[in-house]
Amino acid sequence: MAQNNMNRSLNSRHISMIAIGGAIGTGLFVATGNVISQAGPGGAILAYLIIGVMLYFLMSSIGELATFYPVSGSFSSYSTRFVDKSLGFTMGWLYWAIWLLVTSVDIIISASVLNYWDTFQFFSPVTWSIIFLCLLFLLNIFSVKAFGETEFWLSLIKVITIIVFIAIGVLTIVGILGGKTYGLSNYTAGEAPFVGGFSGFLGVLLVAGFSVGGTEVVAVTAGESSNPDRSMPKAIKQVFWRILLFYVLSIAVISAIIPYTDPLLLNESESVSQSPFTIVFDRVGIAFAASVINAVILTSLLSAANSGIYTTSRMLYSMAEDKQAPRFLAKLNKTTKLPIVALFTTFIIVLAVIILAQFKSDIVFTLLNIIGSLVIVIWAASILAQIRLRLAIKKQNKDPKDILPYKAPFYPLGPIIVILALLFLFGGNSFGAVLSGDIGALFRNIVPIVILVLIYLVHKFIRKTKIVKLEEIDLKRHDLNG
Repeated sequence: MAQNNMNRSLNSRHISMIAIGGAIGTGLFVATGNVISQAGPGGAILAYLIIGVMLYFLMSSIGELATFYPVSGSFSSYSTRFVDKSLGFTMGWLYWAIWLLVTSVDIIISASVLNYWDTFQFFSPVTWSIIFLCLLFLLNIFSVKAFGETEFWLSLIKVITIIVFIAIGVLTIVGILGGKTYGLSNYTAGEAPFVGGFSGFLGVLLVAGFSVGGTEVVAVTAGESSNPDRSMPKAIKQVFWRILLFYVLSIAVISAIIPYTDPLLLNESESVSQSPFTIVFDRVGIAFAASVINAVILTSLLSAANSGIYTTSRMLYSMAEDKQAPRFLAKLNKTTKLPIVALFTTFIIVLAVIILAQFKSDIVFTLLNIIGSLVIVIWAASILAQIRLRLAIKKQNKDPKDILPYKAPFYPLGPIIVILALLFLFGGNSFGAVLSGDIGALFRNIVPIVILVLIYLVHKFIRKTKIVKLEEIDLKRHDLNG
């Protein structure tokens, strides 16, 4: 069982921002226009409201596990302790692989975003990628507080941009800014508010579901949180409300100012100049709108990559502690209490992926498309771990109030809603591929699941692991002092 000898210096302020930063990425700034044009203003808002409810229950379940068992291994450790060592092994390496690819791709895209400004074209994108990686690595090797502070300020830039955007948008809609009163007429123009029928809405629901991936990173920070009992529940509540409000209000503002029929919303080239945020700022008459949004997108990407280096190194460290990764990865620096070997390993592998992408970029991006959506498998395993924890409490005749420092509200309704939503996300993705006759996409959905099952079974066969009996699940609280 993983001990936690790490430095607990992340406070509530850091953890809340890390969670919010995890779910607000380039999807909000670049892809929301496409969502509105596909399902109309009503369809887009409803999709994010539904996914917001799923996110609340998912984060509540993860929060229950993270406060009871606050270790950096999170998803690997939950499955190991409450379900089965083989599932812990599979989830740990899967989550590590997802974040390794996300980090590499975010750094690669950051370099191309920087290329938007002529001033920075004196280096090639690959050189900028390596510079960004080195800077983020330096931020992560001195202290966990340096990581937390960086993440706090990078996330704060995004949050302030969205709040300013919503405020300016509302003033524009009512005619105080921009010299034109938009009102809410675009909500009923053409077929609005609901466009594209049921299939259009389902497509947007899938986009919304996958766009909140990254929020669960908050569970990994529990191992270095100064007070997980207080910071985790607080972060969960804040994440739910802020993400819901930021996505829903941003979409509401964009929909009022830009009609869903505007071809600019499709933004097929995914250019910053056609970001719905840029278009709205342009219409208000704000100079350098594209540059402002481009700078925010750059901070979003670097923030995600910063989280990625943190997450991948902590997963490696924790799995090594659980004897599910090479033992040398569990080495902590005596002074900083940081997993220094795991950090160096992460740095070297991300560097290798960045260099590989220069020659075979299609391999890296295809791999990310294939395994990126497997974050829903991580979510499902977390829900299973929570259900098993609750069943063990019942089986051992204990009271949840005595055992759990934070209890997920509306249990067992919450996990049921999350499971249904996850089945929909997986099934909807595959069904959409079947309907469009895209056998390649269906193959990309099914094959990774088959590979995961094989990894699980092979590990089970070699290590002779068994599912932990409910009466044998350890219900002792994790010692915060290691």
